[in-house]
Amino acid sequence: MASSAASVLNRLLQNASRPKKPSQPPPSPSLILHHINSNNFAAAFSALFSIPTPLSIPLYSRLLRISASTRSLVDARHLESHIISTHHPRHPPTFLLNRTIETYAACGSLRDARELFDEMPRRNGGTWNAIISAYASAGHSHDAILLFSRMNKSGSSRPNDVSFACALGSCADLLALLLARQIHCLVLKYGFAKNVILSTSVVDVYGKCGIMSDARKVFDEMRERNAVSWNVIVRRYLEMNEGEEAVILFFTMIVDGVRPLNFTVSNALVACSDVSALKEGCQIHGIAVKLGFDGDHVVENSLMEMYAKNGLLEDARKLFDDSTSRDVVSWTSIISGYALCGRFAEAEKLFDSMPERNVVSWNAMLAGYVRCLCWGKALDFIFLMAKESEEMDNVSLKLILNVCAGVSDLELGKQVHGFVFRHGFCSNIFIGNALVDMYGKCGNLRSAELWFLSMASNRDKISWNALISGYTRHGRSEEALNAFGEMQWETTPNEFTCSTALAACANIFVLRHGKQIHAHMIRNDFNMDVIIQGALVDMYCKCRSIEYAINVFEQATSKDIILWNSMIMGCAYNGRGEFGLELFEMMLKDGTKADNVTFIAILLACITEGYVDLGHRYFNLMSDEFGIIPRVEHYECMIELLGKHGFMVELEDFIERMPFEPTTPMWMRIFDCCREHSYARLGERAERWINESNPLNPVEFNVCSGPAMEPS
Repeated sequence: MASSAASVLNRLLQNASRPKKPSQPPPSPSLILHHINSNNFAAAFSALFSIPTPLSIPLYSRLLRISASTRSLVDARHLESHIISTHHPRHPPTFLLNRTIETYAACGSLRDARELFDEMPRRNGGTWNAIISAYASAGHSHDAILLFSRMNKSGSSRPNDVSFACALGSCADLLALLLARQIHCLVLKYGFAKNVILSTSVVDVYGKCGIMSDARKVFDEMRERNAVSWNVIVRRYLEMNEGEEAVILFFTMIVDGVRPLNFTVSNALVACSDVSALKEGCQIHGIAVKLGFDGDHVVENSLMEMYAKNGLLEDARKLFDDSTSRDVVSWTSIISGYALCGRFAEAEKLFDSMPERNVVSWNAMLAGYVRCLCWGKALDFIFLMAKESEEMDNVSLKLILNVCAGVSDLELGKQVHGFVFRHGFCSNIFIGNALVDMYGKCGNLRSAELWFLSMASNRDKISWNALISGYTRHGRSEEALNAFGEMQWETTPNEFTCSTALAACANIFVLRHGKQIHAHMIRNDFNMDVIIQGALVDMYCKCRSIEYAINVFEQATSKDIILWNSMIMGCAYNGRGEFGLELFEMMLKDGTKADNVTFIAILLACITEGYVDLGHRYFNLMSDEFGIIPRVEHYECMIELLGKHGFMVELEDFIERMPFEPTTPMWMRIFDCCREHSYARLGERAERWINESNPLNPVEFNVCSGPAMEPS
């Protein structure tokens, strides 16, 4: 035992007398910096936990930027742990923790960002800006606004340009107009009125909320405007369908010497497409070339669209063929141009040649078929789309519902409605309006009413227009007028609403309501275009107020064929056939080409005035000089003209020359005229025809009075 203990003690003494190996020194911050400069980020973060002391603020900041750029949430958490553990727990560096919140947001972890924010013992304005910006950037606009409000109420930190910009952007996303006005007041109160970024944000939020008057007022008051400011105001006018103002502002920007962004040029070109401003579009093309945007892909696609929508398909096609960087947008633009102009052969050939398609490409073709009312092609294309494409958005569904309405296919419309319900499109107002319109046009007004009521607070004037139009189309004019009255408690009628309501008044001959609608349009300075004037003329004529109709007609600055026809037809129905014939001659001198409806009106005017020879001459001129093939309605008018005024021999000759056998209603009218004018031969022939076609209700020819008018 003693020798064993002595040997152990001896070994311990020998080990103690040996020199110790030097221990490995801990990594230094310079080593981390070396790894960073060598792009060896994994080694840099690995070395971090071997350093028990705080790093410098610039080095922490650099590591946080690397975590954000690589979206490495794990590394961001390691950095937060190191910052907190190496500093005094009551006094962690607020600046670095603010940057950590920003890093968590860049990594997509709002949860980590919010936990760090809530646990921070001290916060400053940068802390609030970081968390508000994190929520705003992630699309959590509601939470961003709540945090901004909390910051403002706390009083410990005053909002600055960053927090204001985030709050205004969130208001724009939520269309929170009232709150945006309050934040605008705070911007002015805290002296940021001259800040071009915030002023631009205010313009943006008012524009997105549809209050262009306020947006324009703020924009005009800005002392300094940069390219972004101009881009915002042009874009908002474009989105509000005020393309003319967007184009004017673009040229004002050029005159002011501000170089536009490529997006501004693109927006101005789209505005030219929308308002058919070809001349201005060509000028913008020239400006784009001078500024070096001719090779810009965004501008190039907008140029194609502008030329295509203005009918210059060859110019659009040249741009397309010369493009070296065609993408799905380029293909879709040129296809849309051909499709919307009705040149489906070229559009279909290009569509089949597309290297790739997206839902917009499919929609472009379908929109062309719908616009040109090619319902058969549209239906075939819908089935092809359902077979080959899994993509379908709210635009696709709206177009498909338009097709269902166009062909009155209620069953297909119901199937689309089911798809809408299953895939969560019910809350989309465009789809909702299309459903009301489809059910209304298909005659299922009960479903139209139920869906309209289900939209509740999500309704707009288009919803009301669809319902009112459905009532009017199917003869429920009183309900249409009731809906027109109720609509005014919820929203303001537009020109389409009033024209539809006027048609309802005409259907049930309610002159008083028609006059009230006319007065409403005058008081509210409505645009009395040719469609509205045609509706007014038709309403006044059908309500037997021909002088009012003539007054509206004479005040029209431009007259199309529909307005001329309405007025001539109205004169015929109101015993003013002579004036109607004068209007016809005026129409021809005005350069308006007559159509088949015009000649129905002319023949009715001749019936009213008893101008048999003139009516016969107009009937012959219709095909000889105007190239219009007579329809059944024209033959009915001629039978009425000849029969009513006793030209029975001529009537018999006319019937013999007709290219088809008279219809049963024609024979009934011929029978009545023959009985009235005692023309037995044709009357008995009409009697035989009527009795053979309808033996259950036979007629018998009896001479009423007057001498027989048989030819000698």
